[in-house]
Amino acid sequence: MLLLCELLFVTATYADASSHTQNITYNTIRHAGDTVNSQTAFINAKHRLNNALAAGNDVVAAQCYQELGDLFYMQTAYSQALDNFFKADKILRRMSAPLKLAANVNKIGQTYLQVRQYPAAEKAFREALNLYRSNNNPDGVAGAYGFIGHTYEKRGNYPQAINYQKLALKTYLSGGNNREIAKIYENLGSIHEDKLQLDSALKYFKLAEQINTKNNNETDQIEVYNNLGDVLRKSGRHKQSLVYTRRAVALAGKLKDQYQLGSAYRDLSKAYHLLNRNDSAFYYSEASRDIFLKIFTEDNEKQLALLQTIFEIEQKNSAIDRFKSEKTINRIIAIGATVITCLIALLAVTFISRQRLKLRNEQKLNEQSKLSYKNALDIKSKELTSHTLHIIRKNQLLDELKEKLKTMIKDDKRDQRRELHKLLNMIQLNSNQDKNWEDFRVVFEQVHDNFFDKLKEHPAGLTPSDMRLLALLKMNLGSADMATMLGISQDSLRIARYRLRKKLGLDEGETLQSFIKTVTE
Repeated sequence: MLLLCELLFVTATYADASSHTQNITYNTIRHAGDTVNSQTAFINAKHRLNNALAAGNDVVAAQCYQELGDLFYMQTAYSQALDNFFKADKILRRMSAPLKLAANVNKIGQTYLQVRQYPAAEKAFREALNLYRSNNNPDGVAGAYGFIGHTYEKRGNYPQAINYQKLALKTYLSGGNNREIAKIYENLGSIHEDKLQLDSALKYFKLAEQINTKNNNETDQIEVYNNLGDVLRKSGRHKQSLVYTRRAVALAGKLKDQYQLGSAYRDLSKAYHLLNRNDSAFYYSEASRDIFLKIFTEDNEKQLALLQTIFEIEQKNSAIDRFKSEKTINRIIAIGATVITCLIALLAVTFISRQRLKLRNEQKLNEQSKLSYKNALDIKSKELTSHTLHIIRKNQLLDELKEKLKTMIKDDKRDQRRELHKLLNMIQLNSNQDKNWEDFRVVFEQVHDNFFDKLKEHPAGLTPSDMRLLALLKMNLGSADMATMLGISQDSLRIARYRLRKKLGLDEGETLQSFIKTVTE
């Protein structure tokens, strides 16, 4: 789709064609492309390229890539043109062919010019300039100068544009290359025409005309005549402009150059309009429009035919590649199937053996884990019982000490009673301190996992005292031991148990022990 869009882009170039055209190599290629069967040329180039790549012939492969690039360039498919020129570039650099490389780099630069990538174009032309200089090729150096000047002209830097065109002119003059000298004169005329320095433009176009006349170069002369007519018309010399434009018409008709003929007709229309001869102006305007429409139609047909050819070739190549690929794949599949079958059988035997071994090992590990867990649990239970008994004994001792102190308080002097009261309070504080219960909780939860967390989630909103009582009940302690652990009397314990049953909403006959079982399940 992208290629089709690029191929059809040429429509815009005819409608807005400028009155003069900068002389670059591809101008002549463009006109030649109107008569060459690009479809056949593409097929031939593609065929030769495939053979060259298969044979490892870099010289022919690079040449074919350049030909394909030229074909795409002529059809304004510039991204495809660049792609092929860069492929040729890669081969030519590997071959160390500097002059061929320089010519190809120039093509890259000219393609960048067409897509208005002027810095990239200048970079390419300067590389070509250095290659031509290094290999002592004056014509190549002069051509590169001209191209660099053209990049400056496109960016509106006319002083630099003129400077490089004059460098090109100087180099061509020293070599006596008359045709290229005429082209440089025409380039200089075009730059001065852009600057509206019409007398200077006329001078350079006249110099180009003289050289072309002397060398009987009719192909280049058509454009010079058109440019002379254009400058004279802009200078107000309308009748004189008609003389040169008619010459362009006659020569373009003789050489069957439809593009230049259409440009000449358009210039005649402009001149006749300025002379108030509007019937003639209209006639030539329509004639110009008809020619450009015809060119567009023909080029469009060629572009579509080329596109169809490319599509068919790609389909054919894809079909061949698929056939080869399928053949290879089928062979690989057959071998692979045999190998896979053997591997599956081997893997099945290995898997079954490993599974059996794994089951045996897991069974042993489970038995060992259960035994270890049981031993650990027994140890923790013993530790919890021991810790509980320790607290009970401690609290019992404190209770006995409290009773004795109470007796002493009744008999002793008043001052001693005050001190004994203090001591009694300290004992009471010690018997209820949270640290003992924290130590108890840590050991208890190692045996009864998440017991307190589950109690905290109960909607009754149990207090720490409630949870301590439930923990002692979980251990199946007697009432006396529980009272000692909690530091309260047995009567207070009964009251605490009653209140807890009420808080939990237990029915009559439902014990706290049954509630604890529901928590731990």
